[in-house]
Amino acid sequence: MSQHKDLQKLTAAGLLISLGIIYGDIGTSPLYVFKAIVGTQHISDILVLGGVSCIFWTLTLQTTLKYVVITLRADNKGEGGIFSLFSLVRRKAKWLIVPAVVGGCALLADGIITPPITISSAIEGLVPSFPHLRTVPVVIAIIAGLFIIQQFGSSTVGKAFGPIMFIWFTMMGVLGMSFIIQDPTIIRALNPYYAIKLLTSSDYHAFIILGAVFLCTTGAEALYSDLGHCGRKNIQISWVYVKTCLILNYLGQAVWLLQRNGQVINLNLQNPFYKIMPEWFLIFGIGIATVAAIIASQALISGSFTLIAEAVRLNLWPKVKIHYPSEQKGQLYVGSVNWLLCAGCIGVVLLFKHSDRMEAAYGLSITVAMLMTTILVSRFLRRKKVPGYMVNTFLVMYLLIEGTFLYGNLNKFVDGGWFTLSIGTVLFSIMWTWHTARKIRNRYVKFVEIDDYYNIIKELSDDETVPKYASQLVYLTSANFNSEVESKIIYSILQKQPKRADVYWLVHVDVVDEPYKKEYEVDFLVPNKLIRIDFKLGFRIEQQINLLFRRVVEDLVKNGEVDITSSYKSLNKHKIVGDFRFVVIEKVLSRSHNLSFYEKVVMAFYGYLKKISLSEERGFGLDLSFVTIEKVPLMLAAPETVEITRVSC
Repeated sequence: MSQHKDLQKLTAAGLLISLGIIYGDIGTSPLYVFKAIVGTQHISDILVLGGVSCIFWTLTLQTTLKYVVITLRADNKGEGGIFSLFSLVRRKAKWLIVPAVVGGCALLADGIITPPITISSAIEGLVPSFPHLRTVPVVIAIIAGLFIIQQFGSSTVGKAFGPIMFIWFTMMGVLGMSFIIQDPTIIRALNPYYAIKLLTSSDYHAFIILGAVFLCTTGAEALYSDLGHCGRKNIQISWVYVKTCLILNYLGQAVWLLQRNGQVINLNLQNPFYKIMPEWFLIFGIGIATVAAIIASQALISGSFTLIAEAVRLNLWPKVKIHYPSEQKGQLYVGSVNWLLCAGCIGVVLLFKHSDRMEAAYGLSITVAMLMTTILVSRFLRRKKVPGYMVNTFLVMYLLIEGTFLYGNLNKFVDGGWFTLSIGTVLFSIMWTWHTARKIRNRYVKFVEIDDYYNIIKELSDDETVPKYASQLVYLTSANFNSEVESKIIYSILQKQPKRADVYWLVHVDVVDEPYKKEYEVDFLVPNKLIRIDFKLGFRIEQQINLLFRRVVEDLVKNGEVDITSSYKSLNKHKIVGDFRFVVIEKVLSRSHNLSFYEKVVMAFYGYLKKISLSEERGFGLDLSFVTIEKVPLMLAAPETVEITRVSC
């Protein structure tokens, strides 16, 4: 817990780390935002000044007020992100699973479009100097390299992120200032009057403009997701510097554009971001922009791994292999997700080829994620007893702002928004199926009172006419109360090849709402014969039941609460520890007419997902040489009575 407290402290190192981890996405947006706002239109005062005004107030209302001031307060023991937020409020209303899953899927879909657009925007800066450069192969090579290095962990590279991003933001601020000096009156663009004038002008399509403006705040969700890595105070203070540099850069680009008032310029070839750089600095600027784009992509990939790991623990995603490449907290690698994202990113580059076409696909899914966060944050504020009128004001204000942005982004659907929404829909179907199928299966799991079987279990353990199955026999149970157990476990012990053991163990894992909780309770149901262990693990803790169980048993032996010495005379004499065996009961759904059509579809898809996901025993980190898997049918209906007549020979 001390680690969490340290993170909340304001330190120079913390500020630098937050610069490196959090602001990649939002920090690289000046590469393409103005390009998207102006497009192929005539450059005019109203378009440029209104554009800057829209950007400034979007960053102020959306990023600063909603995320930096309000949402960062919704921390779950120091952790942030949509699933951490869901864990804080899920007890209040079951329907909150919907915004949590929709938001999580939208963020993952965003992870497929961000690396291609940021890296493409950076590399395309070379085109005016090298007109024959084919950017697509270069972008694909960088993306492929980025995903290949993920398996080695990003902690070593991560240490360099902060200083590089500090250089990036400082560079943007200085370049912006160099043009603001040429026309200081540009500061007037921060007046909301210009934003209103642009959006109400009949010469421009307000919603298309808003869809482009929204690109300036797309990384805001990352501020909250990475709360656990950096701490609230470090994020809030570093944001002041980041926002200042961003606004200075946007103002500088506006000056450059106003110097070409009335013209129509191909901004793909003459990107104002690169045009405000001195000629001699251009190659360095493109180099720094490329590295910043890679860092932005890295942060999003790491965020996707964390999101999937949390979804697995919360039973919203099929079990997948999660690696921990370094000792650093929060450092993890999910191979299956890594290569899926890699394929998705390369697919985006091949499909859209150029960053201006990717802009059409960008923003739609992240607007959906922001709307879902708004709903969950409003529930959190209610839970914190914030006055109702304040919560309602927050909810209405941001549903209105984000709803408007969503409508603006819907214009992009045909041009590319369909791509990220399709990806999000596929991800949603996986999460929803996994969650719903588990509820359907649990409906048919029968529990029995365990104290009815105390005597027979004790007698079986002492019955030497039954061959011993294992010295210590361990079952994983899903029963939440220690007074009950699945009927299938009792059937496995007593009837399906009676299993005699010296000690029977029942192990239950409860995933709790606190991210890093690690506790256990022991209940001696029948002293020295039947023992139940309840693990309470946070949703960010790896469920290595093999190691955790061994540690608990060691503690119990040390305290003299259990004796695990082998009862075989020859081994007992030498104080040899008895053998352990885990039994995992796999519940197989039997065919039945009892399910509705919707439930049958869900269970059919679930069956396919189960085949490609990690098995239960591997998911719990069990040593496979000590595991027995027993498949038992889940009866959805009582078997039909069969009539048959005996005839004499």
